[in-house]
Amino acid sequence: MAAHLSSGRVNLTALREAGRRELREFLDKCAGSKAIVWDEYLTGPFGLIAQYSLLKEHEVEKMFTLKPGRLPPADVKNIIFFVRPKLELMDIITDNVLREDRGRSPQRDFHILFVPRRSLLCEQWLKEQGVLGSFIHREQYSLDLIPFDGDLLSMESESAFKECYLESDQTSLYHAAKGLMTLQALYGTIPQIFGKGDCARHVANMMIRMKREFPGSQNSIFPVFDTLLLLDRNVDLLTPLATQLTYEGLIDEIYGIQNSYVKLPPEKFAPKKQGEGGKDLPTEPKKLQLNSAEELYAEIRDKNFNAVGSVLSKKAKIISAAFEERHHAKTVGEIKQFVSQLPHMQAARSSLANHTSIAELIKDITTSEDFFDNLTVEQEFMSGIDTDKVNNYIEDCIAQKHPLIKILRLVCLQSVCNSGLKQKVLDHYKREILQTYGYEHILTLNNLEKAGLLKPQTGGRNNYPTIRKTLRLWMDDVNEQNPNDISYVYSGYAPLSVRLAQLLARPGWRSIEEVLKMLPGPHFEERQQLPTGLQKKRQQGENRVTLVLFLGGVTYAEIAALRFLSQMEDGGTEYVIATTKLINGTTWIKSLMEKLEPAPF
Repeated sequence: MAAHLSSGRVNLTALREAGRRELREFLDKCAGSKAIVWDEYLTGPFGLIAQYSLLKEHEVEKMFTLKPGRLPPADVKNIIFFVRPKLELMDIITDNVLREDRGRSPQRDFHILFVPRRSLLCEQWLKEQGVLGSFIHREQYSLDLIPFDGDLLSMESESAFKECYLESDQTSLYHAAKGLMTLQALYGTIPQIFGKGDCARHVANMMIRMKREFPGSQNSIFPVFDTLLLLDRNVDLLTPLATQLTYEGLIDEIYGIQNSYVKLPPEKFAPKKQGEGGKDLPTEPKKLQLNSAEELYAEIRDKNFNAVGSVLSKKAKIISAAFEERHHAKTVGEIKQFVSQLPHMQAARSSLANHTSIAELIKDITTSEDFFDNLTVEQEFMSGIDTDKVNNYIEDCIAQKHPLIKILRLVCLQSVCNSGLKQKVLDHYKREILQTYGYEHILTLNNLEKAGLLKPQTGGRNNYPTIRKTLRLWMDDVNEQNPNDISYVYSGYAPLSVRLAQLLARPGWRSIEEVLKMLPGPHFEERQQLPTGLQKKRQQGENRVTLVLFLGGVTYAEIAALRFLSQMEDGGTEYVIATTKLINGTTWIKSLMEKLEPAPF
């Protein structure tokens, strides 16, 4: 079925449907009642594709989390393992299978579904453990690009950045290329490919090779996307290190959003009853789903946090006025109309209550002295002030033993804004960090250096000021309420990655050739031939659609900036965003941290 553009946005349901179809086909192969044993990391991403009801329709009666020991009792015919191809998980599966009571009747059948690819290494391992023969079906489920929202896809591969830049492991790039091929099978061949960075080059090469090897993959679907832009995360190491200042970005920075859900401290959400002074407060965190299906969230998610308060108070006035209407409803018709609108109004009221509570929680943090001091230092670095010497604030934070990740984010930010630090400044920071936080963090510092985040300045040149000025990365007069430039998402700093996307659309990268050479990796352009009759004739005023794929992760602030460009009146380009993983500075640095375990003696 050809997917189509809906109301100016790419309709990603075809992709979700394809995922569901593949899942149904696999479940139907395992005839009879079923229990699924989940690799815990996969439950979130799968939840975005298939609800439990779909599994139930296909006789899934029980679900368990993968853990060592005996499998829980379940009166089912099939046990299906849904797992990532990782050796440590194969050990757990082996343990589960070997402890199965062979004397029981009827016997249970085992199956294994590798996500996103089968792995010879894992199957060889299971064979050596003597359990490979126990699995009737061994298949793969290609969960590459998962639709998170109307314009957002993610592979949710948490180690993609580390694999690509530290371990030279290109598995996630192969999955990205496969994901793009699936996308083209559903939405037509993308005629133009642009890219910047080594990983981008690899992905483009793999796509071109896959297309050559499977000539049948050329389809006759009218292309939905005009352009694909592949961007390496290491072309712009600065953006994820800075604190995001959009509403959604701050929720992620403070509480962490996982698979579109956030867990919040419950006390703000307790219903207030008269005369009960704070007893029986809930202790379970409040779990909320965040996506554009919720009207209010869609309106405020991408705004600078300073512009959110006024929207919430306007909404509160509108909602209370709407509820007041009931007093004016006189006739049966009017009362009927009011009642028919009630569910929508109640949903709006509860949505408003939730976001008012979240905004209060965030405000408590953003108005703190520490948040302000931290942000001031970030903004000084990004605008080029004192990036070449040891920073007093960072030294104070180390002395007061602030969380290590906070220190690493600031030190890396300073290094990136100075094209590396002078050797003596770098040595000073490293010494302070190791003496305060422990020498086991030497591996982490080494990883950050390998990734280009915290390194000595080579060749004695700082290119950042040239890059900053040419790409207008720092804007002094930023309008947070009614922005006219993407720099509002960081209150002054325009994300370099998004600026590259913006300049590619207009006037084109030729205008910034010199700066592109200063950034790591090659930049390139490829064209994919379209079958005759499928070339697009653009109607007057019709927007181009560009798919931007971030290899190594993207932040919510960058997504907000791209959405801002999509909505610009004279922009002429709509963006759909894809990534290997949704990240923020903390989760990103965490993925690069390693701890030396102390010797056991």
